[in-house]
Amino acid sequence: MCGRFVSNTPPDELAQLLRARAPDPGVALDPSYNIAPTQLVHAARETGGVRRLDILRWGLVPYWAKDPGIGARMINARAETAATKNAFRNSLARRRCIIGADGFYEWQRTVDSKGSKRKQPFFINHADDEPFAFAGLWEIWRDRDHLDADGQPLEVHSCTILTCAANEAIAKIHDRMPVILPSDTWDFWLDPANTDLQATAELLVPAPADSIRAHRVSTDVNNVRNDGPHLIDPLETP
Repeated sequence: MCGRFVSNTPPDELAQLLRARAPDPGVALDPSYNIAPTQLVHAARETGGVRRLDILRWGLVPYWAKDPGIGARMINARAETAATKNAFRNSLARRRCIIGADGFYEWQRTVDSKGSKRKQPFFINHADDEPFAFAGLWEIWRDRDHLDADGQPLEVHSCTILTCAANEAIAKIHDRMPVILPSDTWDFWLDPANTDLQATAELLVPAPADSIRAHRVSTDVNNVRNDGPHLIDPLETP
């Protein structure tokens, strides 16, 4: 799975990389080294024929949900079953996005010499330091109990990250990883007119192992209140 990630590339640079229109400076999010579920994230999506870097809530809220709290349990969607799950299948067909990330965290379960169980966090990023392009899905949930100034239901725009089996580089840490899309697939993935689920499913595979690198980091990342570049510093070997 993917439960925390890093986004520190400036929004205008991320938008340029993803060939998207950048958000207004007063709206764009600040850098974060510890993005957690239900927080806001930058994601590229195409609507009305325009690709924009929008701001979505991490944790997909299906349109049929009774309340947005369900999104906290929808931060990831398994690539193998997304096409058959009520929460994700419509989004997989028509509402796909790309979530930019400069890396993500995963926890390796270990047992020390005394038999005590612990979880060691790792920071995982691209071998060339370029941002990852996570395959994502998005949705709009309308709160019909709360209306805006025009009398319309308030909207929650949310997203989830698709995951797949881990490649050889990550399997020793965790058995799942985010789906990372190569740049030559972005146009196809983001095109809302593309409803070929078989063709999109072929993109939902592990990234090459040699494109990934990982190192141990401090358990400071375990606390969502902690943020800053020190969280991705390599942990010194005792």
